[in-house]
Amino acid sequence: MAERFAHRGVTVIDADLISHALTATHGAAMPAIVAAFGAAARAPTGALDRAWMRERVFHDAGVRQELESILHPMIRAEMLRLAEQVPGPYSLLAIPLLFETGQQALVDRVLVVDLPEAMQIERVRRRDGLSDATIHAILASQVDRQRRLSGADDLIDNSGALDALDARVAELDGFYRTLAQVRR
Repeated sequence: MAERFAHRGVTVIDADLISHALTATHGAAMPAIVAAFGAAARAPTGALDRAWMRERVFHDAGVRQELESILHPMIRAEMLRLAEQVPGPYSLLAIPLLFETGQQALVDRVLVVDLPEAMQIERVRRRDGLSDATIHAILASQVDRQRRLSGADDLIDNSGALDALDARVAELDGFYRTLAQVRR
């Protein structure tokens, strides 16, 4: 969804992309990750072995908390650094774990992209090829749908047609641009 805002000229700061950069070969988080989890956490390329780590973090809350204690402060610092450089009227912070990490205070408004859980599971299965057990473990580690919806200022229903998504993004983009002008 963030790419639809980016196509409208909005600066998108994506926590997942930052995380991937931090855990890439020579990524800034890799020394701390290897120190915490051992050499097995590193793939032959030097990057984080995502499959190895996924099997651990979504089945052991302590492992997940340890990894988060390394990555989340680094991701947050980079998001804030990038947000200071935004040239446009507003930026979009794409933070999949916004509620889980308690970062709502970083934003003026919370936009939740929503779809029914069954559709979410099917899309993850098709996109990532994960097992149902892994998908359910991932979902269990996140706040539930009702909590996300109740924390939203704005909502995009991602279960419908693409033209409906584009129309909703255009509507919200106009609204956010208006808000940005009012706040100046």
